[in-house]
Amino acid sequence: QVQLVESGGGLVQAGGSLRLSCAASGRTFSWYSMGWFRQAPGKEREFVAAISWSDGSTYYADSVKGRFTISRVNAKNTVYLQMNSLKPGDTAVYYCAARPRFGTVVAEEGKYDYWGKGTQVTVSS
Repeated sequence: QVQLVESGGGLVQAGGSLRLSCAASGRTFSWYSMGWFRQAPGKEREFVAAISWSDGSTYYADSVKGRFTISRVNAKNTVYLQMNSLKPGDTAVYYCAARPRFGTVVAEEGKYDYWGKGTQVTVSS
């Protein structure tokens, strides 16, 4: 079992930046590929970014490429999402998720086994 807790959300003006953190506990963090998803009001949850357990390779949704950066520090059992040049359309609850142990990087939320409770990000215009 893996427990995930997100933090770092808040209110920011358009063009601003935020860094989200996701602290993991319960198993060997370095064995898990990690992802970030988001869900805006009235919309389905969507993939944002993911990072591999094996080589740190990353994968982004087209809507955030060039603006968001996912990273991880295994020694701290933490994955980050640096969000720059934020837009009102980025407003959502952001969720951290973990794949099964040794799982590859994917965008499908159904393939993630563990989820945090989310952190709210609001971008004002």
